[in-house]
Amino acid sequence: MPLSTPTVARTPQHIRQVNFRSYERADGLWDIEGELLDTKAIDLPRPNGEGIRKAGDPIHHMHIRVTVNTQLVVQAIEAAMEAHPVQGCPAALDAMQRMVGCSMARGWRKSIDANLAGVAGCTHMRELLQNMATAAFQSIVSAFHTAPDQPPAYLGRCTGWSFNGTAVAQYHPQFVGWIFPEGKSAAQPPVQAEKV
Repeated sequence: MPLSTPTVARTPQHIRQVNFRSYERADGLWDIEGELLDTKAIDLPRPNGEGIRKAGDPIHHMHIRVTVNTQLVVQAIEAAMEAHPVQGCPAALDAMQRMVGCSMARGWRKSIDANLAGVAGCTHMRELLQNMATAAFQSIVSAFHTAPDQPPAYLGRCTGWSFNGTAVAQYHPQFVGWIFPEGKSAAQPPVQAEKV
């Protein structure tokens, strides 16, 4: 279902487009690519006062390619900035190499913060990287393989896949009622009441 039709007149201002694509490679690795494009919908003066930024001219246009193995560990990373608002932005590209060896499966956001936080990196590159993990999860099904007596890793992680929801009951009934104990990252079966 789409959003409702607005009832108040509006004027478009800013447009952000984010795209992710995944590719299975012939060498057994995977490429996950992200692209971020920011434009304005109206002409605006440039912040430095030098001229006008025309509607549709890119403010940010950035790309990242992360190569991962089937365990979602980063093997290589490439980043590029086609458009950026200030001259110093591309200096953040070198720091992206610190992500090689990090895992998208566990602790991905912490790795991004540890390696690219603040002026060591670029806000927009961090935003792209954070969401590239979900694109990888949607692509590399083998990353979710678990033992037959364990629930798939995506169960219990959102409303739709709640252990007490209809989707789990329909597709994975053996895991209905499982829980994540406090402070644990692995789901466990429900505690059975002792018979008296």
